[in-house]
Amino acid sequence: MSVSRRDFLKASGALVVTFGAVSVAPPFALAQGPFGAHPSHIDPARLDSWLAVGGDGTVTAYTGKCDMGQGMFTAQTQLVAEELCVPLSRVRLVQCDTSVCPDEGTTSGSQSTPTNFNDSNLAQAAATAREALVSMAAQRFEEKADQLTVADGVVSSKSGRRVTYQELIGSHRFNMTLSKAAKRRPPAEWKVLGKPVPALDRAALMTGQFEFVHNVRVPGMLHGRVVRPPSVGATVAGLDEGSVGRLPGVVKIVVRNNFVGVVAEKQAQAIAAARHLKVTWKPGAGLPPQKTFCDSLRNQPSRDVLVVDSKDVEQRLAAAGTVVRARYVYPYQMHGSLGPSCAVAEVKPGAATVWSATQSVYPTRSIVAELIGLPLDSVRVIYVRGSGCYGLNGADVASFDAAILSQAVGKPVRVQLSREDEMAWENFGSAAVVEQRAALDGGTIVAWECENWMTSKGGRPGYDRPGNVITGELLGYPAEAVTPRTASEPTGQLRNRSNAAPSYVAGCIGGACGGAGTIRSERVLSHTVASPFFTGPLRSPSRIQNTFAHECFMDELSARAHADPVAFRVQHLRDERLIAVLKSAAEAAQWEKRPSPNAAKNGIASGRGVACVVYEGNNGYVALIADVAVDLASGEVQPRRFVAAMDCGPISNPDGVRNQSEGGILQGMSRALVEEVKWDDVRVTSTDWESYPSLYLGMEVPSIEIVLLNRTGVPATGAGENAITVVSAAIGNAIFDATGVRLREVPFTPERVRAALSSAGRGVAA
Repeated sequence: MSVSRRDFLKASGALVVTFGAVSVAPPFALAQGPFGAHPSHIDPARLDSWLAVGGDGTVTAYTGKCDMGQGMFTAQTQLVAEELCVPLSRVRLVQCDTSVCPDEGTTSGSQSTPTNFNDSNLAQAAATAREALVSMAAQRFEEKADQLTVADGVVSSKSGRRVTYQELIGSHRFNMTLSKAAKRRPPAEWKVLGKPVPALDRAALMTGQFEFVHNVRVPGMLHGRVVRPPSVGATVAGLDEGSVGRLPGVVKIVVRNNFVGVVAEKQAQAIAAARHLKVTWKPGAGLPPQKTFCDSLRNQPSRDVLVVDSKDVEQRLAAAGTVVRARYVYPYQMHGSLGPSCAVAEVKPGAATVWSATQSVYPTRSIVAELIGLPLDSVRVIYVRGSGCYGLNGADVASFDAAILSQAVGKPVRVQLSREDEMAWENFGSAAVVEQRAALDGGTIVAWECENWMTSKGGRPGYDRPGNVITGELLGYPAEAVTPRTASEPTGQLRNRSNAAPSYVAGCIGGACGGAGTIRSERVLSHTVASPFFTGPLRSPSRIQNTFAHECFMDELSARAHADPVAFRVQHLRDERLIAVLKSAAEAAQWEKRPSPNAAKNGIASGRGVACVVYEGNNGYVALIADVAVDLASGEVQPRRFVAAMDCGPISNPDGVRNQSEGGILQGMSRALVEEVKWDDVRVTSTDWESYPSLYLGMEVPSIEIVLLNRTGVPATGAGENAITVVSAAIGNAIFDATGVRLREVPFTPERVRAALSSAGRGVAA
C-alpha cells in the first residue's frame, strides 16, 4: 500500500508535478465554496498531469474522481481507452492520490461524469493526447494528420506505414497544455465507451480478494479507538487514566480538548480500553423533543433564499376557485454503511500519510495538515475504498481520528469506528418540512407556492472547516453556522441545484425562464435552520426531500382535477427530455390512464404511482413508476415492481448506469419505508440495526426495469442520484392509488399506514 511518488515516476516515466493556478472545478463546483477544487502542486492545465505513455505502451491516467462502488473506475478506464484508441487492458488508472492526481474536489453529487466525460479534464486530456500522438506520427511520416488512422495504440498511414505510441513518446513527457480544440471521438464511432463493460473489480470483489481500507496494514501499526461523549454537546470534565492502567496492550490515552482516544497494540485491546476508561462528562444542553421537532422548524431563525417569485401568486391564489394545501415531512436519515468506517494514518516528524475512504482526498489533506500542524505539502492522502457511501459517512472522521492518534504516539495507527460511533455521530441527511399551496382552474394549475425548512449543521469539512464533523468539533473547531438572513430578490438564471423548485414551474427570473414546467405564477422560498445534529450530503441531499414533497403534491393536484397522473404531469411540462422519460417509463410499465385513487376496501390493495424530476435542474432526467401492494389490515407496504426511464446524455457504460439506478431504487425504497433516526432528550438512540432498520437480507425484492434513453449530441450528466430521488414520491403516490389515503411523512411504516387508514375511517387503528 505504501506507493510513493518515486514509484509512480518510475512506472509512468512522464509525470510532471508543478504548481498550477488553474482549477479543474467547473463553474457549478466553484459555486459550492469549500466543495470546489483548489490549485495544487499537480497542474491540471498540463497534459502530463493526466496521462503518460510508458515504454511498453501502457497508458497511465490520473484522476481525482474515485470509485466508491458506483463504477467510476471502470467508466473512466473506458473513457481513456476510447479516446486513446487502445485496448481496455492497456490502461492503468490511478485514482485520488494527492501525490500524483489532480485536485478535482470531491467525488459527489453525480458530478463525476459531467466533470470528466465532456470537454474538459480527463476527457479533454485523453483527446489532446490522441491528437498529439497523431501529429507526431504525421511529422514522422511527412503526411497529413487527417489522413492517418489509429487503432490499438498504432498510428497507420494509407501508404502502409505504422508506428506505435511507445515508439512516438514512450516514457517521455508530452510537455504541452490541454488543448481546448481537441475533439472527442464521436459516440457513433465508440468501440469501448458506451459499451456494457463489466466492472473491472468484479472478480476481486466476488472472490474476496479486493482490498478495502480496512485491509490496509503498515509495519509497526497500532490500533486506536475514540471515546465519544455520552450525549450531544457534552464536554470533558475529568479523566482517570488509571482506570485502564492494568489493561494489557494500552499504549497511550490521548486527550485534546474534548477529543478522547486510546491507542493499543491490538484492536481488541483498544476496544476494551475505550470501554473501561473513566471519563467524567459535563452534560450538554439537551435535545428538542422528537415528537414536535418538525413542527418547531418553521419558528426557528433561518437563512432564507428566494428561488423564484413571480409576485402574483397571492393574487392568483385568492382568485382561484380551488386551492390545495399540503405539508410534507422528511426525517433525519443516515448512511447506515454496513461496515463501520476505517482509516490508517502514519504521522512522522515532518510528514504524514493517510489511507482513507474519503470522497475528498485533497480537502482531507488540508484538514489533516491543520489538525496535526504540518505544512500542506507534507501530507499525502491515498484513497482506498471503504464502506459503501454516497455522501459523508464516517470516512473523514476516522481519517482525522487516526491522524490525531498517530501523531500522539509517533507510530502508524488504524482506527475502525464502532457501530455506535458510526451511527450516532455521522452527518445525517437533513430533516425537512415542505409546505405547498397551488391553485387549480378548470383542470389546470395556475399558481404554485412552495416553502421549505431544511436543517443544517456542519457538512463536508472541505479545505478549511474541521468543525463540520464530530472530530473537529471535539478538538475545538466550530461547525459552519447557519447565520439567519432574509431572502433577497432572485437574480440571474434559475438555480435549482437542490430541486427546491418543482419541475412544473416555469422558473422565470428577469424574463428568462429556466424551469422545466409551464406554471408562470410561482414562488419558492427556502429556509435553512440550525440542526441539533451534524448534517451532510446523503445521496440526493435536499433533492430527495424536496422531490418527495413536489411529486406527491402534484399527485394530489392531479387527483383533485380527476386527471390521469401521467397526462397531468405532461400537461404542465415544457422540457422535452423530462416529458420523454415520463412517457418512456409509462410505456414500459404499460400505464393505463385513469385518475387516482382506485382504492380497494379490504385485503391486499394494489396501486401504482409515478414521479419524475430533472435532477438538480439540469443534471439528469428520470421518471419512475412504482407498483405496490398494501395490506390494509397490517399496514405493510410491499413494492412489487419499479420501472424507471433515464436520460443522462451519452451513456458511458449502460451496465454501470443500470447498476446505479437499481441500487438507487432499492436504497430509496429503504428510505421510504423504514429509515428514520430516533433520539431522546440527550442522545441519538438509533445506534444499531434494530434501532435503525434498513432493508434486510431475505426481503422480497421487487422487479426493477431500467429504460435508458441514450441521447448523443448533448453533454453527459450524472446518473448516480437520479433514480433514488423519485422513489419516496412514487411509492407514496402508489399507496394513495391503492388505498385512497395520503401519507405525507416518510417513512411509510405500517404504523403510519394504519393510522392514516383509521383517520379515513378505514382499516384497523394503530
